[in-house]
Amino acid sequence: MLPLFDLKGKIAVVVDILRATSCMVTSLATGVEKVIPVSKVEEALAYQGRGPLIAGERGGAKLQGFDLGNSPFEHMNQVGKAIVMTTTNGTRAINDAAEAEEVIIGAFLNLSAIKEYLISKTEDVVVVCAGWKNLYSMEDTLFAGALVDALGSDWEMDDAALAASTLYRSVEGNILGFMQQASHVKRLSGLNAEKDLAFCFEHDKFETIPILREGGLYAHNTRN
Repeated sequence: MLPLFDLKGKIAVVVDILRATSCMVTSLATGVEKVIPVSKVEEALAYQGRGPLIAGERGGAKLQGFDLGNSPFEHMNQVGKAIVMTTTNGTRAINDAAEAEEVIIGAFLNLSAIKEYLISKTEDVVVVCAGWKNLYSMEDTLFAGALVDALGSDWEMDDAALAASTLYRSVEGNILGFMQQASHVKRLSGLNAEKDLAFCFEHDKFETIPILREGGLYAHNTRN
Protein backbone atom coordinates (compact mmCIF):
# COMPACT_ATOMS: atom_id res chain seq x y z
CA MET A 1 0.00 0.00 0.00
CA LEU A 2 1.25 3.49 -0.86
CA PRO A 3 1.25 4.81 2.75
CA LEU A 4 3.98 2.24 3.51
CA PHE A 5 6.36 3.91 1.04
CA ASP A 6 8.31 7.11 1.57
CA LEU A 7 8.18 8.80 -1.84
CA LYS A 8 10.36 11.77 -0.96
CA GLY A 9 13.32 12.00 -3.30
CA LYS A 10 11.91 9.28 -5.54
CA ILE A 11 10.23 9.16 -8.94
CA ALA A 12 6.65 7.88 -8.75
CA VAL A 13 5.31 6.21 -11.88
CA VAL A 14 1.53 6.23 -11.42
CA VAL A 15 -0.40 3.69 -13.45
CA ASP A 16 -4.11 3.00 -13.84
CA ILE A 17 -4.24 1.06 -17.10
CA LEU A 18 -8.05 0.73 -17.21
CA ARG A 19 -8.38 3.50 -17.98
CA ALA A 20 -7.25 6.76 -16.39
CA THR A 21 -3.55 6.83 -17.18
CA SER A 22 -4.15 5.41 -20.65
CA CYS A 23 -6.51 8.36 -21.25
CA MET A 24 -3.96 10.86 -19.94
CA VAL A 25 -1.16 9.55 -22.14
CA THR A 26 -3.48 9.52 -25.16
CA SER A 27 -4.83 13.02 -24.61
CA LEU A 28 -1.45 14.68 -24.15
CA ALA A 29 0.06 12.73 -27.05
CA THR A 30 -2.70 13.92 -29.37
CA GLY A 31 -2.57 17.63 -28.58
CA VAL A 32 -4.24 18.36 -25.25
CA GLU A 33 -2.50 21.26 -23.49
CA LYS A 34 -2.74 19.88 -19.96
CA VAL A 35 -4.70 17.48 -17.76
CA ILE A 36 -5.63 18.52 -14.23
CA PRO A 37 -6.22 15.43 -12.04
CA VAL A 38 -8.65 15.95 -9.15
CA SER A 39 -9.80 13.39 -6.63
CA LYS A 40 -13.42 14.45 -6.09
CA VAL A 41 -16.38 14.98 -8.41
CA GLU A 42 -17.08 18.35 -6.80
CA GLU A 43 -13.58 19.55 -7.62
CA ALA A 44 -14.11 18.77 -11.29
CA LEU A 45 -17.52 20.38 -11.39
CA ALA A 46 -16.01 23.60 -10.03
CA TYR A 47 -14.30 24.01 -13.44
CA GLN A 48 -17.56 23.71 -15.39
CA GLY A 49 -18.07 26.70 -17.67
CA ARG A 50 -14.59 28.05 -16.98
CA GLY A 51 -12.92 26.78 -20.15
CA PRO A 52 -11.55 23.30 -19.52
CA LEU A 53 -13.43 20.17 -20.50
CA ILE A 54 -14.39 18.04 -17.52
CA ALA A 55 -13.92 14.29 -17.69
CA GLY A 56 -14.85 11.71 -15.13
CA GLU A 57 -16.13 8.30 -14.18
CA ARG A 58 -17.19 6.35 -11.16
CA GLY A 59 -17.39 2.60 -11.31
CA GLY A 60 -16.21 2.77 -14.92
CA ALA A 61 -19.24 4.75 -16.14
CA LYS A 62 -19.18 8.35 -17.39
CA LEU A 63 -20.45 10.88 -14.87
CA GLN A 64 -23.67 12.64 -15.74
CA GLY A 65 -23.17 16.17 -17.05
CA PHE A 66 -19.47 15.68 -17.80
CA ASP A 67 -18.00 16.41 -21.24
CA LEU A 68 -15.93 13.24 -21.41
CA GLY A 69 -15.85 9.85 -19.78
CA ASN A 70 -12.93 7.49 -19.30
CA SER A 71 -12.44 6.12 -22.82
CA PRO A 72 -9.12 7.04 -24.46
CA PHE A 73 -10.96 7.52 -27.75
CA GLU A 74 -12.97 10.38 -26.22
CA HIS A 75 -9.72 12.07 -25.21
CA MET A 76 -8.19 12.09 -28.69
CA ASN A 77 -8.15 15.17 -30.87
CA GLN A 78 -8.96 17.72 -28.16
CA VAL A 79 -6.12 19.83 -29.53
CA GLY A 80 -5.12 22.83 -27.43
CA LYS A 81 -7.70 22.16 -24.73
CA ALA A 82 -7.31 21.57 -21.01
CA ILE A 83 -9.06 18.62 -19.39
CA VAL A 84 -9.97 18.37 -15.72
CA MET A 85 -10.28 14.70 -14.85
CA THR A 86 -11.58 12.71 -11.89
CA THR A 87 -11.70 8.92 -11.76
CA THR A 88 -12.42 6.22 -9.23
CA ASN A 89 -8.78 5.28 -8.68
CA GLY A 90 -6.22 6.93 -10.95
CA THR A 91 -6.56 10.61 -10.16
CA ARG A 92 -6.58 9.91 -6.44
CA ALA A 93 -3.38 7.87 -6.80
CA ILE A 94 -1.71 10.78 -8.62
CA ASN A 95 -2.60 13.22 -5.88
CA ASP A 96 -1.58 10.75 -3.17
CA ALA A 97 1.84 10.47 -4.83
CA ALA A 98 2.41 14.22 -5.03
CA GLU A 99 5.12 14.21 -2.33
CA ALA A 100 7.48 12.35 -4.68
CA GLU A 101 10.39 14.18 -6.25
CA GLU A 102 8.67 13.68 -9.58
CA VAL A 103 5.37 12.13 -10.64
CA ILE A 104 5.07 10.69 -14.12
CA ILE A 105 2.21 8.81 -15.75
CA GLY A 106 2.65 5.33 -17.15
CA ALA A 107 0.69 3.08 -19.49
CA PHE A 108 1.49 0.30 -21.90
CA LEU A 109 0.95 2.98 -24.54
CA ASN A 110 4.17 4.78 -23.50
CA LEU A 111 6.10 1.93 -21.88
CA SER A 112 9.37 2.33 -23.83
CA ALA A 113 9.29 6.11 -23.36
CA ILE A 114 8.97 5.58 -19.60
CA LYS A 115 11.89 3.13 -19.64
CA GLU A 116 14.14 5.54 -21.56
CA TYR A 117 13.21 8.38 -19.24
CA LEU A 118 13.97 6.39 -16.10
CA ILE A 119 17.35 5.11 -17.24
CA SER A 120 18.42 8.75 -17.68
CA LYS A 121 17.67 9.42 -13.99
CA THR A 122 19.48 8.58 -10.77
CA GLU A 123 16.52 8.59 -8.33
CA ASP A 124 14.87 5.45 -6.97
CA VAL A 125 11.59 4.58 -8.68
CA VAL A 126 8.29 3.50 -7.14
CA VAL A 127 5.55 2.18 -9.45
CA VAL A 128 2.27 3.32 -7.90
CA CYS A 129 -0.48 0.94 -9.00
CA ALA A 130 -3.84 2.67 -8.59
CA GLY A 131 -5.72 -0.61 -8.20
CA TRP A 132 -9.46 -0.71 -7.69
CA LYS A 133 -10.94 0.92 -4.58
CA ASN A 134 -7.79 0.17 -2.56
CA LEU A 135 -7.64 -3.40 -3.83
CA TYR A 136 -5.15 -5.21 -6.07
CA SER A 137 -5.59 -4.99 -9.83
CA MET A 138 -4.06 -7.38 -12.33
CA GLU A 139 -3.63 -4.88 -15.17
CA ASP A 140 -1.59 -2.38 -13.15
CA THR A 141 0.63 -5.19 -11.83
CA LEU A 142 1.22 -6.38 -15.38
CA PHE A 143 2.39 -2.90 -16.35
CA ALA A 144 4.76 -2.85 -13.37
CA GLY A 145 6.12 -6.19 -14.48
CA ALA A 146 6.53 -5.02 -18.05
CA LEU A 147 8.46 -1.96 -16.87
CA VAL A 148 10.70 -4.05 -14.60
CA ASP A 149 11.35 -6.41 -17.50
CA ALA A 150 12.16 -3.50 -19.82
CA LEU A 151 14.57 -1.89 -17.34
CA GLY A 152 16.56 -5.10 -17.08
CA SER A 153 18.61 -6.93 -14.49
CA ASP A 154 21.00 -4.06 -13.80
CA TRP A 155 18.32 -2.45 -11.64
CA GLU A 156 17.91 -3.53 -8.03
CA MET A 157 14.33 -4.70 -7.49
CA ASP A 158 12.29 -5.55 -4.42
CA ASP A 159 10.28 -8.75 -4.15
CA ALA A 160 7.05 -7.14 -5.39
CA ALA A 161 8.80 -5.91 -8.54
CA LEU A 162 10.31 -9.33 -9.19
CA ALA A 163 6.91 -11.01 -8.72
CA ALA A 164 5.29 -8.55 -11.13
CA SER A 165 8.00 -9.23 -13.70
CA THR A 166 7.51 -12.98 -13.38
CA LEU A 167 3.76 -12.60 -13.90
CA TYR A 168 4.24 -10.37 -16.95
CA ARG A 169 6.70 -12.76 -18.59
CA SER A 170 4.33 -15.66 -18.10
CA VAL A 171 1.50 -14.00 -20.06
CA GLU A 172 3.15 -11.42 -22.34
CA GLY A 173 2.30 -13.41 -25.44
CA ASN A 174 -1.42 -13.28 -24.68
CA ILE A 175 -2.13 -10.44 -22.27
CA LEU A 176 -5.65 -9.77 -23.56
CA GLY A 177 -6.57 -13.43 -23.30
CA PHE A 178 -5.20 -13.67 -19.78
CA MET A 179 -6.95 -10.46 -18.74
CA GLN A 180 -10.39 -11.86 -19.58
CA GLN A 181 -10.24 -13.46 -16.12
CA ALA A 182 -9.54 -10.16 -14.35
CA SER A 183 -12.23 -8.46 -12.29
CA HIS A 184 -11.84 -5.00 -13.86
CA VAL A 185 -12.13 -6.39 -17.38
CA LYS A 186 -15.33 -8.14 -16.36
CA ARG A 187 -16.69 -4.87 -14.99
CA LEU A 188 -15.83 -2.97 -18.17
CA SER A 189 -17.24 -5.67 -20.45
CA GLY A 190 -20.68 -4.68 -19.23
CA LEU A 191 -19.98 -1.11 -20.38
CA ASN A 192 -19.22 -2.10 -23.99
CA ALA A 193 -15.57 -1.11 -23.56
CA GLU A 194 -13.98 -3.94 -25.58
CA LYS A 195 -12.35 -1.49 -28.00
CA ASP A 196 -10.89 0.44 -25.05
CA LEU A 197 -9.50 -2.75 -23.53
CA ALA A 198 -7.60 -3.71 -26.69
CA PHE A 199 -6.26 -0.17 -27.07
CA CYS A 200 -5.08 0.13 -23.46
CA PHE A 201 -2.86 -2.95 -23.80
CA GLU A 202 -1.13 -1.74 -26.97
CA HIS A 203 2.58 -1.25 -26.36
CA ASP A 204 4.56 1.84 -27.36
CA LYS A 205 1.93 3.68 -29.35
CA PHE A 206 3.15 7.06 -28.05
CA GLU A 207 6.43 8.66 -26.96
CA THR A 208 4.72 11.13 -24.63
CA ILE A 209 5.19 11.07 -20.86
CA PRO A 210 2.76 13.12 -18.75
CA ILE A 211 4.65 14.82 -15.92
CA LEU A 212 2.97 16.48 -12.93
CA ARG A 213 3.88 20.15 -12.45
CA GLU A 214 2.02 22.53 -10.14
CA GLY A 215 -1.13 20.42 -10.10
CA GLY A 216 -1.30 19.77 -13.85
CA LEU A 217 0.01 17.06 -16.17
CA TYR A 218 2.02 18.29 -19.13
CA ALA A 219 3.53 16.38 -22.05
CA HIS A 220 7.19 15.49 -22.11
CA ASN A 221 8.22 13.93 -25.40
CA THR A 222 11.27 11.69 -25.32
CA ARG A 223 12.49 12.92 -28.70
CA ASN A 224 12.52 16.58 -27.56
